[in-house]
Amino acid sequence: MDRLDNTIRPYAWGSPTAIPRLLGTEPTGEPQAEMWMGAHAGAPSRTGRGTLAQVIDAAPEKELGPESVARFGPRLPFLLKLLAAGSPLSLQVHPDLDQAKDGYADEERRGVPVTAPHRNYRDANHKPELVCALTEFDGLCGFREPLRAAGLLEGLGVDSLKPYVDLLHAHPEEAALREVLTAILTADPEEMARTVAETAAACDRLGGDYAPYAGIAHHYPGDRGVVAAMLLNHVRLQPGEALFLGAGVPHAYLDGLAVEIMANSDNVLRCGLTPKHVDVPELLRIVRFEARDPGVLRPEAGPDGEEVYETPIDEFRLSRYVLPEAGTAHDLTLTTPQILLCTAGFVRAGEHELSPGASVFVPAGEKAEVTGTGTLFRATVVA
Repeated sequence: MDRLDNTIRPYAWGSPTAIPRLLGTEPTGEPQAEMWMGAHAGAPSRTGRGTLAQVIDAAPEKELGPESVARFGPRLPFLLKLLAAGSPLSLQVHPDLDQAKDGYADEERRGVPVTAPHRNYRDANHKPELVCALTEFDGLCGFREPLRAAGLLEGLGVDSLKPYVDLLHAHPEEAALREVLTAILTADPEEMARTVAETAAACDRLGGDYAPYAGIAHHYPGDRGVVAAMLLNHVRLQPGEALFLGAGVPHAYLDGLAVEIMANSDNVLRCGLTPKHVDVPELLRIVRFEARDPGVLRPEAGPDGEEVYETPIDEFRLSRYVLPEAGTAHDLTLTTPQILLCTAGFVRAGEHELSPGASVFVPAGEKAEVTGTGTLFRATVVA
């Protein structure tokens, strides 16, 4: 069992206080957006044996188990994160596995550098993800019903939004959503900036259901993503609740602290709320234009106190243990690789004392007994 030393990514949207508060450290004054736990090449966790990527590369079957290697290859299939949003993340979607493979191969053939700012596909993997709230957590997830979106836009009383309202009324669901998002993303920049300014002022004046969009506009003045965001469901998670984001589902996280797990990928196509590259044709190819309920998940009780967040993905499985008694031991041994993350209290995992924010990697088949009083998240793969 290896204690992990993890990198904190200072993305501009990160909260300067949420992760330090959890870790019990002093804020640096800079944003601390994500703490990565895993073997992703961008920021692999460090162990006493080298980086976790080096440890796995040296003996993949020993560390991951033959079953995981046979199914997912000689790499850790998931990436676990602490995510602390102090301002909205970009409005975005992720490709499915076939789209990621094709897109990556195409950009490789065309010689687009992996680090190029206009590159869409950093790897050939999909990026389904699950986000579980540790505090109240605001986000946008999936399209609203077109008529509900039309009502929200119409209620603002902004004349330049009327063409979008008409589009949402005039077509079947998929066509309506496709046409209005296309119109928003291809509108004249100066006209759109004026529309966003009027929209922001109206949201600020009306409050209520419009308050989240007023906040978004404050952070991204003039950004067409402010209008696009109003096509999506607003969700407020309570601690312990979660959202699953599959391929093609537009989403954005707005505020709060959460545990996030995803397939080991960094593929993001952006729709707005960002100064970064937006590839409109590729984005429109990837987005799934279907209205959906956000589908708030609550954990399902399993054996020995485990609470499981069920998803349709094999590359990761997230569960939680709320340990009420210090003297009770729980055997978490599995034939698959695990990362254990403490988020509250104090937990002993093997020889390691874990305070909030501390984590360990448990190789496949390694004895994993935990005791203590606190909350422990377990990340592994579906057996």
